[in-house]
Amino acid sequence: MALRTVTDAERRQRVGRRHALAPEHRVSTPDQVTTAMTVLHATEASSVYLSVAARAPEATVADLDRALYDDRSLVKQLAMRRTLFVFPRDLLPAAWGSASARVADTERRKIARNVVDDGWATDGEAWLVEVGRQVVELLSARGTLSAKEIREALPMLDGKVAVSASSPWGGPVPIAPRVLTLLGASGLIVRGANAGHWRVNRPAWTLMTEWLGESPTPMDPADGYAELVRRWLRTFGPGTEADLVWWLGSTKSAVRRALADVAAVEVRLEGGGTGWLLPDDLEPEPEVAPWASLLPTLDPTTMGWRERDFYLDPTHTPYLFDSNGNGGTTIWWDGRIVGCWVQDPDGVVVPVLREDLGSDGDAAVASEVDRLTAWLDGVVISSVYASAQMKQARLP
Repeated sequence: MALRTVTDAERRQRVGRRHALAPEHRVSTPDQVTTAMTVLHATEASSVYLSVAARAPEATVADLDRALYDDRSLVKQLAMRRTLFVFPRDLLPAAWGSASARVADTERRKIARNVVDDGWATDGEAWLVEVGRQVVELLSARGTLSAKEIREALPMLDGKVAVSASSPWGGPVPIAPRVLTLLGASGLIVRGANAGHWRVNRPAWTLMTEWLGESPTPMDPADGYAELVRRWLRTFGPGTEADLVWWLGSTKSAVRRALADVAAVEVRLEGGGTGWLLPDDLEPEPEVAPWASLLPTLDPTTMGWRERDFYLDPTHTPYLFDSNGNGGTTIWWDGRIVGCWVQDPDGVVVPVLREDLGSDGDAAVASEVDRLTAWLDGVVISSVYASAQMKQARLP
């Protein structure tokens, strides 16, 4: 039987509908947004709020804060590619057993080697076990604490350790954030309430069991990867093996096993490559009316695939992505990235287009510009991942 071909146009239709970006397919709550997207990028605190605002126009900052910090239906977790994400609570066990465990193992080995090389310990693994025990005991006794409070209470964490001494980028770095990152990736502790403004990451740390009120069991690694791949395919499919290896920060063998475990079906992509879909998701995608959207830095749609030609003109890449592949703010028109956006000193959103969209596209983008400006209500967002185009367009 000939493989079904999924055109680039159909893939863009899927983005509009599955990613809740087309107006008629937007949703109502932060939980619905996160489920639709599998996870939300949380490296920059503001991105979570703006990703929700793009897809759930009526959702407020308070709504997302409630989901994150009161209901705790959404939880921040370090996982794929050593990146911080917001997860739906029910997906955490899959991450703990697979992508997060892989990150934790890598971090553990690095820190253990560094503390030995720098003379902090003769047995790095034993040192990490002990300091981890102390952090858990401290949080058990005192509840939620900031990184500064943890460091002050535990002398073992108050200092710097040399990293990559032979590299021009090496040198002494604080040990406390690295240990907390490891314990977070391991699912022992979690970033709880944010002590700063919603656009700033200033978390207080607490025990995961205290935060969730239960002790969920991590999935078996293979089952965990299969569940992540199942959700990714529902959101981003069809995608390639290379897309999944990149998104998961995993190996080809893990991805191939997961694709087999979810009974993924091979399809042909317009450019001639091979993509994958879930077996119950093979019907052609209905058309979606043209739509516009303004997305934040590192939005999950922008960062969903490694192979981006179906939604990004390759000539735009150096202007809209940094050299490490991190996407800045983006403007989308009918399923394609066509520019970026910045703000003036008063917080007014200013579009920066790289293509002529025609009158319909210009009007749709203008409507989204007005909507985002109103939602931000004067709050100005800054980003360490500003693209070249954003930097060139910054207003005095």
